[in-house]
Amino acid sequence: MGIGMFAKILNALLFVQPIYAIWACYRSCPSNCVCTEERSCSVLCDRIGLPEIPKEFPCEASFINLDKNNIKFLYERAFGTLPLLKGLSLSHNNISFITPGAFKGLPNLMELKMAHNDYIRYLHTRTFSVLKKLVKLDLADCNLFNIPDRIFVELPSLHELIFFQNNFRRIPGAIRGMENLTHIYLESNRIEAVAYNSLQDLINLKYLNLQDNKINVIHDRSFQDCQKMEYLYLNDNLLDVLPENSFKGLKRLKMLNMGGNFIRNVSSAWFQDLVELEVLYLDRNKISYIEEGAFENLTSLVTLHLNSNNLTTLPFEVFRPVYFLGRLFLFRNPWECDCRIKWLQDWMDNYKLVRDVPCTAPELVAGMDLSSIMFKKSQDGICLDPTDENFTYFVPLPTDGLQSTMETKLSSLISLLLLPRGNYEDPGNITDSLYNATLPDGKNNASLCLSVQVITYILCFVLTEGFLLL
Repeated sequence: MGIGMFAKILNALLFVQPIYAIWACYRSCPSNCVCTEERSCSVLCDRIGLPEIPKEFPCEASFINLDKNNIKFLYERAFGTLPLLKGLSLSHNNISFITPGAFKGLPNLMELKMAHNDYIRYLHTRTFSVLKKLVKLDLADCNLFNIPDRIFVELPSLHELIFFQNNFRRIPGAIRGMENLTHIYLESNRIEAVAYNSLQDLINLKYLNLQDNKINVIHDRSFQDCQKMEYLYLNDNLLDVLPENSFKGLKRLKMLNMGGNFIRNVSSAWFQDLVELEVLYLDRNKISYIEEGAFENLTSLVTLHLNSNNLTTLPFEVFRPVYFLGRLFLFRNPWECDCRIKWLQDWMDNYKLVRDVPCTAPELVAGMDLSSIMFKKSQDGICLDPTDENFTYFVPLPTDGLQSTMETKLSSLISLLLLPRGNYEDPGNITDSLYNATLPDGKNNASLCLSVQVITYILCFVLTEGFLLL
């Protein structure tokens, strides 16, 4: 066989192979499922009421979707041998039991989704041990109370764990020592504390979500091993105090959310190492005091949320780096708008980055926004609080303009009626009746008659206009 002929045969084989692969995919597609070549070979068996795993799948399958069926059990080698399978989704089923060997035959599986299976509750230590290349595991909303400490010890590639909306009362010990983990989702559990060793040796962790738990204690230096952390969510917990070294070493942290807790005082020691922090949430707490210098090391800070607290004032000494901010949220605080926050008003005027700072005190300016208050100065150039003498505000009422108009009309009418008779330009219906009556005393009587009629008409005018105003 010549070299030319061999090349032709080789090219023919290369052309036939992908066609065969597509044909094989369709050939062994499970009943009622849809097989497609969009992701090499994707098998879509979701929402078709399957009571169990289909008997066989195309051996070329790279992704299988079994979401929203009625599957209850995963037996030994439940999926057969699928050497090319990269993604498997079993979310929204009724899975209650998983045999430790259920995932045998899936050596290259990288993503496993099993979220929203309310009846799992328990996992065997070796449930996932064969999945050596698993990168992402989703077990959200599975009613899990605990998992074995060594369940992930044989998963060196695992980067992302999704465990939100379960029943954990502590951070699972199974994550300790997992140096490759980068993302952990533990929100909406019942976790009560972050212990000193809860996050031990998570040296590559970048994202940790602990929001909406029952955390009331964070041990000193709990995050010290997480020096690559960039996003930390501690909001909507029960925190009221924190150790001074809570965030020690988190020099790469970009976003810290501590909103929705019960924090009363902000310590200057908390944020000393957070030189790259860009967004800080302290909203929806009970904060009434911020220690001087609390924010002085936050040189990268862009956005600060202090809204919905108990702050009454904000001395400039506390807030020196404010000029580096892009957004500052201060609404829903009982602000006392006196000279102590005059600096804040100046900053608002100059940078236009703060709005909605409603005053609750002093009483003279209650309900007004800080931006609209005019602070006066004494003869010595000292700022005067709104409660000082001769410091008053005039707020026009909606009827002020109407009253002024009525007074003008009345004045004009009186002038008109007191003019000599010959000077009327347009007596019309107003003056005709004023000169049809006579009194027996001549001029004096005529003057009296005119006066009575003028007074009567003025009273009618006042009553009519007053009624309209009301």
